[in-house]
Amino acid sequence: MKESSYKSYDELPLFLNAATVAKVLSVSPSSCYELMHEPDFPVLKIGSRMVVPKEQFVEWVLRHTQGGAE
Repeated sequence: MKESSYKSYDELPLFLNAATVAKVLSVSPSSCYELMHEPDFPVLKIGSRMVVPKEQFVEWVLRHTQGGAE
């Protein structure tokens, strides 16, 4: 998988689509769609479209990495 071209969270758009989430996490699009269907993943459904709010995505990443206090 290619390395993400994003260097900071500030560069991300306000809402991320599946392609952007996959790019940021350096995972395949199919892995991203699986992740977006997980109960604790912050997805906003608009009709049949799924987007991820940037701030909630950043919080999710921090909770699931060493950046979070668990």
